[in-house]
Amino acid sequence: MPLKLIANAFCWDKLWPPDFSQLTEKEKFRFERRYKRRVKLATARPRWDKFVRLAQLSSVTFVLVYSIFFMDWETEKQPFQGIRDRFWGAFGSSGQDQRFERQKPNMPAATGQR
Repeated sequence: MPLKLIANAFCWDKLWPPDFSQLTEKEKFRFERRYKRRVKLATARPRWDKFVRLAQLSSVTFVLVYSIFFMDWETEKQPFQGIRDRFWGAFGSSGQDQRFERQKPNMPAATGQR
């Protein structure tokens, strides 16, 4: 008998889990909102989410850059040919075959004679 008194020393105000068939729509909504908030907080993984977002962004960026500048479209007129020409015109002059074209022509050598 004393064990039952110790075990039942606290009387619970609320029964958990509640019987949803007896709750009003407002009470159901409150429980659902509270549960969703707690689940969201418990399963939050900010480091993993950041990694996934960066991986998605980098893969989409890579595919776009590759398809615009490097991909062979195998069509008569390539859709990004104007962009390609401007890009390689601006950065293409830094290639090894055009290295000497960029130097200033016929600079006098400093020989020490006047």
